[in-house]
Amino acid sequence: MRTQTQTQTRTELLRPLLPALGPWLTGRRWFDARYAGAPLTAEAASVVGDEPPLLLHAVVAADGAAGPLRCQLLLGLRPELPARLAPAAIATVPAGPWQGWRVYDALADGTLLALLLRTLAGGGAEHGPRLERSSRYPLPVGLVPRPLQVEQSNTSVAYGDRLLLKIFRRPEPGPHTEVEALRALTGQDCTRTPHLYGAVHSDAPGAEGLVLGLVEEFLPDARDGWEEALRQATDSVAGRGSAAGGFTGDAFGLGGAVADVHGALGEAFGRTRLTVTDVAEEAARMTMRLKEAAEEVPALARYTARLGALFDDCARVAGRGCPLFVQRTHGDLHLGQALRVHDGWRIVDFEGEPARSAAERARPQPVLRDVAGMLRSFDYAARTGLAAVGTAEASPAVRLRERRRASAWAARNRRAFIAGYAAAGHEDPECHPVLLRAFEADKAVYEAVYESRLRPDHLPIPLTAIHRLAAPAH
Repeated sequence: MRTQTQTQTRTELLRPLLPALGPWLTGRRWFDARYAGAPLTAEAASVVGDEPPLLLHAVVAADGAAGPLRCQLLLGLRPELPARLAPAAIATVPAGPWQGWRVYDALADGTLLALLLRTLAGGGAEHGPRLERSSRYPLPVGLVPRPLQVEQSNTSVAYGDRLLLKIFRRPEPGPHTEVEALRALTGQDCTRTPHLYGAVHSDAPGAEGLVLGLVEEFLPDARDGWEEALRQATDSVAGRGSAAGGFTGDAFGLGGAVADVHGALGEAFGRTRLTVTDVAEEAARMTMRLKEAAEEVPALARYTARLGALFDDCARVAGRGCPLFVQRTHGDLHLGQALRVHDGWRIVDFEGEPARSAAERARPQPVLRDVAGMLRSFDYAARTGLAAVGTAEASPAVRLRERRRASAWAARNRRAFIAGYAAAGHEDPECHPVLLRAFEADKAVYEAVYESRLRPDHLPIPLTAIHRLAAPAH
């Protein structure tokens, strides 16, 4: 049976569903809780499929005090919902061609996820999702889909052990930083990142120009870098076995992987030397971010003078002729963006910090900013391991030993990462100690704001680092 809406983009068909979609969206991890209860508007909609179940692809927008928020939805439509899909139910369609049908989260339906892959491989649906290829290789179909459970601002679906479909839940007009980076890295035959098959777009009125997602190589044997580091850090803090130096070899290898990615990005996008004025302006931006952060996080106020002096030192270093180059970088590098596979590390998720605008994320940066982000991540792993080990019954002496072990673990792995980066034949971060310290402090200030908003119990982690970084350098 061919539905009357199969080849049409009809936002009016989506409108009867909007009242039910609002409460459902509020429960999604990728939805901004600040928009809970905000009215939704339908920006684009298209239907994929000849007969039930149908895949309804939609873009909706919520308007709130922080400005408009655009979200991408994949919804299923069936006249009747089988019991296995009951937990994914959202509502019954109240009006329109599907009146009385059941609408549900399509991610729970392997039939629809398989349909989506076939559609992308076949050139896309009319006015629906289509794949703009970055590779000459055909997209394999017939692979069993499996949504991955780790969700943040995106949703990922693995197809067999070969493909990963990443759905950008908050799609933006192109060019997209991650698509650009992976396309360039694939063109450079970089072995440290997944191969990109292509980017997902739509021609539906209201969705023109939006980058909806991407299809890349799936790494089935990958282990999350954060989980690996946290396990080692926890064992080290607890004094278990020989875990004291257990992760340093991995940290060294990770440094080399990041350096290789930076080298490939520099080749693809080019590098530019900053002038003294450029560095002074960057220092001024860091000082301004610090001032704004201190207004939101009062605990930062005591450090503004010393961190401000550190940022000013960046400009003085540049004035003495220390060369500093900028290029395309990862933009949000931490242990969770690194995957350990059988032959080393892979770096993933090149979108940049989600709190920054698309223009900011695409702006060339010193590679030291990525290095500073990874150094902060080792500190987070150590402090998180310390919290996991600690108990209320532990004596002050025991807790002191655990804190020292945590600090020692972070220091060892930070040194190993920097050594691995330098050994890969690229810029040695140790040659720019003032700049690296300043970028790490700037990152910690960003973290303090993030934690104060979303995870107040984690705020002591960046504050402890800021206390260390604000101290006079030895």
